[in-house]
Amino acid sequence: MVGRYVVEAATASGHDVVVLARSRGVDVRSGDGLVSALGGVDAVVDATNAATTEEAPATEFFTASTASLQRAGVEQGVGHLVVLSIVGIDRASTGYYAAKAAHEHAALGGPLPATVLRATQFHEFSAQLMAWNRKGSVAQIPALQVQSVAARAVGSVLAALAAGTAKQRVADLAGPERADLVTLARRLSERLNLGIDVQPVEATVPEDALLPTDGARIDGPTFEQWLTTDDAATAAITMGLA
Repeated sequence: MVGRYVVEAATASGHDVVVLARSRGVDVRSGDGLVSALGGVDAVVDATNAATTEEAPATEFFTASTASLQRAGVEQGVGHLVVLSIVGIDRASTGYYAAKAAHEHAALGGPLPATVLRATQFHEFSAQLMAWNRKGSVAQIPALQVQSVAARAVGSVLAALAAGTAKQRVADLAGPERADLVTLARRLSERLNLGIDVQPVEATVPEDALLPTDGARIDGPTFEQWLTTDDAATAAITMGLA
């Protein structure tokens, strides 16, 4: 969701970019192809995502991938590992959020100098949830307060961080406005004529657990502004909603 925007931002800033993906012959989890891919690389941005939200397998994925990146990075002289994480994992400390906490711990405790950026849920998150939770024309969305941020804005910040020195933790990143996640999903369905009836369900984490705290960096367009961009339509198509 974010990796392609990191590539765009870094390339626009004049950096040479190497994409680490199975489609390019690299598996960051197993380490296959990773050492050769990192030859001459100064910094790595880890925007990977586990294929599951279950705590145990997601934790295994993130810790294994981080260990592979660190081993190969040290071997090739990489100087900086930048990791994307999620705002609120201290308050929503189960399931996938616990796995992301383990991801942070592995990155900051490893041999490569690291920077962790926690971002709020993406504007694209409503499309993801509708795709995951849809049955026919009805999608159930958890009743959560969010301050979502465009994935493109997150990619730009990650690229900028990679060009600098390691900072451990930096200020959280959030979008300009707070809103109810159910409302955002309904607006996406209406704007793109998806024909999906969005129904609220009880969230598995506290309602405000994923909101940024004081001192967060605010960046990117509002959700309504984002809805008018090609990125919104792309998110719906990618998730199989349109």
